[in-house]
Amino acid sequence: MRTQSRRRSRRLLAATAAGTLLAPLLSGCWAGAGGSGSGGDAINVLMVNNPQMVELQKLTAAHFTKRTGIKVNFTVLPENDVRDKISQDFANQAGQYDVATLSNYEIPIYAKNEWLRDLGPYTRKDRAFDQADILPPMRQSLTGEDGKLYGEPFYGESSFLMYRKDVFEKAGLTMPKKPTWQQVADLAAKVDGAEEGMKGICLRGLPGWGEVMAPLTTVVNTFGGTWFDKDWKARLDSPEFERATRFYVDLVRKHGESGAAQSGYAECLNNLTQGKTAMWYDATAAAGSLEAAKSPVKGKIGYVPAPVDRTESSGWLYTWAWGLQKSSRNPDKAWKFISWASSKEYEELVGEKVGWSNVPAGKRSSTYENPEYREEAAAFQGVMRAAIADARPRDPGVQPRPAPGIQFVGIPEFTDLGTRVSQEISAAIAGRQSVESALDKAQRLAEKISEEYEGR
Repeated sequence: MRTQSRRRSRRLLAATAAGTLLAPLLSGCWAGAGGSGSGGDAINVLMVNNPQMVELQKLTAAHFTKRTGIKVNFTVLPENDVRDKISQDFANQAGQYDVATLSNYEIPIYAKNEWLRDLGPYTRKDRAFDQADILPPMRQSLTGEDGKLYGEPFYGESSFLMYRKDVFEKAGLTMPKKPTWQQVADLAAKVDGAEEGMKGICLRGLPGWGEVMAPLTTVVNTFGGTWFDKDWKARLDSPEFERATRFYVDLVRKHGESGAAQSGYAECLNNLTQGKTAMWYDATAAAGSLEAAKSPVKGKIGYVPAPVDRTESSGWLYTWAWGLQKSSRNPDKAWKFISWASSKEYEELVGEKVGWSNVPAGKRSSTYENPEYREEAAAFQGVMRAAIADARPRDPGVQPRPAPGIQFVGIPEFTDLGTRVSQEISAAIAGRQSVESALDKAQRLAEKISEEYEGR
């Protein structure tokens, strides 16, 4: 058995070579050094460029800054880019950004590394924020191993299947209330070409642990596969993992969108909105954009739970949440922004200014009791809430897991592992290699992680 020091050394060397989440640790943690940081009455916020975040950026000056006097400097980047930038700044505790969008994957890891400020004291003091209103799955997913709260959700999501009701009706097809993946594949074949330029389904193929690997891993789970068994043995070469991957790759190659290997969330959202695809399996958060007032497909989309094979449910659990960097020079002002951006007040503002279907939902119980939201989001709000409630982050498959996570494995090394595996899967989707070849390489990558964790 390797000594603990050899394990640590090997892990850090691997992280350095790959440029992963852990890499900045090698240059040392130095609070407040190097970054320009924020100061005075301004804070710096680094966030992902999802549509609801962009809407927040537009509303901040007139509604938050005007009231509080706190200027917010936003840096908005695509998902893969924003993750890299956040990991560098927070790992080094550079303090350049006070607040960043972090998911329920990063927050427990960042908390353990002491890169985040405990938000518990703020929520206990700020009664108007109403922490008890945050949905329990979200609260739990943003809590560290020490029981302290390290994030507040901007929105929460699971995953479900979206489809064009009008196209299905015209083709004489019925979507099951709880479809299996085989039923979805059969339907994709039947609606492929139902309208000019329309494909049967859109599935992410873009490389990235948070891109193609998110939906694919939910398929793996329900097909009976897992990345690692309870003893940390890598299982990407198992029949179940291979069957799920082959199914996903074949489905998107036969009946999926053109350029699938370069299609992520944004591309699939555009495809469904523009009538280029009849179905899409992805995040529940997409429904707000599909049902927006100016959406060409508003009222035409049906929503059903994530397709299954061997499990009762298969939807993921995810939140883009606000994390407060421990080295922030303006933590109190940063909390004021976080509490506003995650508040009931902000949801009401979006409802009034943009439309209730665009509210960043999935985080508060009160949202689903609001009659205006329930009316405008009637097409999807019930399915969305049920998907979040049914998500099983500690038991997503058919066997025990060594770490939590549905669409990810909750360990720091997964950012690098998931990304490198995703590149192999994306290459298979593009037709540059076979699924067998992709998984053979992926298994060898995963076995390196097994060596680090065996015996723990």
